[in-house]
Amino acid sequence: MSVAACERLMSSLRLPSPVEHLKDDRLRDSGLDVWLKRDDMIHPDVPGNKWRKLKYNLAEVVGSGQRTLLTFGGAYSNHIRATAAAGHYCGFSTIGIIRGEQHLPLNPSLTYAMQHGMRLSYLDRDAYRRKTHPEIVSRLRREFGSFYLLPEGGSNELAVRGCSEIPAEIKMDFDVICCPAGTGATLAGIASGLKPAQHAIGFSALKGQGFLTRDVADLQRRTFGACSSNWHVEYDFHFGGFARRNSELDAFIADFLTRHGFTLDWVYVAKMLYGVYSLAQEGALESGNRVIVVITGPPGPPDQCNVTP
Repeated sequence: MSVAACERLMSSLRLPSPVEHLKDDRLRDSGLDVWLKRDDMIHPDVPGNKWRKLKYNLAEVVGSGQRTLLTFGGAYSNHIRATAAAGHYCGFSTIGIIRGEQHLPLNPSLTYAMQHGMRLSYLDRDAYRRKTHPEIVSRLRREFGSFYLLPEGGSNELAVRGCSEIPAEIKMDFDVICCPAGTGATLAGIASGLKPAQHAIGFSALKGQGFLTRDVADLQRRTFGACSSNWHVEYDFHFGGFARRNSELDAFIADFLTRHGFTLDWVYVAKMLYGVYSLAQEGALESGNRVIVVITGPPGPPDQCNVTP
C-alpha cells in the first residue's frame, strides 16, 4: 500500500463539493430557497457519500498496516465499485462479498470492480443475512486471511464521522438539509454537524416504518455517545421499496433532466428530491426556509437493481 498513492487520490478530489442554486418555479412558489450540494461531483470513481464514508476507513487501513480490505454488497452495489476504485488508487487489495449466486457474464458494476483489482466471492442469501455473525466472519478469515472488515455500505462510526463534515463545507446559512437514507450513516453524520436551529431530513429509500430511525440513533450513539434530536426520517417516498421504481418516479426524473440538465440517481437521489418537492407543495417545509439538498451520487446504469445503501 502506498501512502503517496492515497494522497494523490485525495488531491484529485473536488472538495468542498459545489453548491448550486436550484432554480425552479415550483419551489419558489412554495417560498423555499433550495440549493444542491453536489457531492456526486467529488470524484468520478469514488463519488458522493461513498467517499465520505471511505475517507476515515481508508486512513484506518493505512494506519493499521493492513494490505487487504473486505466488504459486502449486492450485485449492483455502488459501495462495491467505490471500494474497488479506492483500493486500485491506493494500492491495497480488496475483496467484495456479494449477496447471492454468481451470474455470468458479470454485470457492469461487478465487471468494473474486477477490472479495478477486486476479488469477488459470493454468499447465499441466508448466509448473507448472517454476514456479521462471528461464525461467518471467522469462515471468511480462514478463507482470505487477515483483512480490514468494512460493513455493508461502508456504514460504521468512521463513516459517520466522514459524513459529519458535510455541513461545515456549506458557507451560507441554511435552515434544513436533506439527504437520501439507506443505512442511515449519512443522515447520522450530517445531523451531528449542524448548528443550533438547523434540522436534517433523511428520505428512506427502503420500505418499512421506524427501523431507520432506530439505526440512525444507534449510529450516533456509537459514534458520538449520544443521539441528537435535530433530524427525522421521511418514510413515504420509497416507491415500493429498495431499488424499486414506477412510471411516476421515471416521469419526475425525465422532467428534472429537461428542466435542470442532469439525470438523477433513481435508487436514492430521485426519491429524496421527489419527497422534497412533495413536502414543499404540502407546506410541510416552512416558507422562507433555505434548504440544502445533498446529491449523494451520480446516476447508476439504467438496469440498476439490488443496490446496497
